[in-house]
Amino acid sequence: MNQKWDGIERRMSLRAEAEAMVGSLSPAEAAQPTEILLHELLVHKVELEMQNEELRRAYTALEEARDRYIDLYEFAPVGYITINREGLIREINLTGSALLGVDRTKLINCRFSRFVAPQDRDIWHRLFMNMMKHAKGEKQEFSLEIARADGSLFYAHFDCLRRETLDTPPMLRVALTDISKLKMALKE
Repeated sequence: MNQKWDGIERRMSLRAEAEAMVGSLSPAEAAQPTEILLHELLVHKVELEMQNEELRRAYTALEEARDRYIDLYEFAPVGYITINREGLIREINLTGSALLGVDRTKLINCRFSRFVAPQDRDIWHRLFMNMMKHAKGEKQEFSLEIARADGSLFYAHFDCLRRETLDTPPMLRVALTDISKLKMALKE
């Protein structure tokens, strides 16, 4: 039974199934002194059990979907970073923290510009300010040099998209890809 829960129609369907199950009881099982009341209570009980089972299946499916999302997000070959309008990292996946060379817990609320190589910081600031002010819903792509925590540098390709809702201020969603090998190959 993989029907979508659609309110009254679904509830009536469950009730019909519950009544059919109760109707299949032997006369001895169904015949009681207050048989109408007991029948209704039994039908209601079976209906509640069926609803409960449906909720359990939906909850399990939701947990499985959440787990798949977490696996895809955390272990993607791309760093995903969410930066707030103050330029602070709000969220980052494991790949993103590995690219920057810092444990993820230490990156939350850290200014992202600190990882932009000094020669590209002005470019980053201009691009960031422009995206936060004007680029609502427009994807922006560019490349900058990034400095890891250990001081080593790599070329990064940025795919950025500004997002906001009625409940939240603008945030910049960034997909960060290490393109150092590509840059080196192009130089040769």
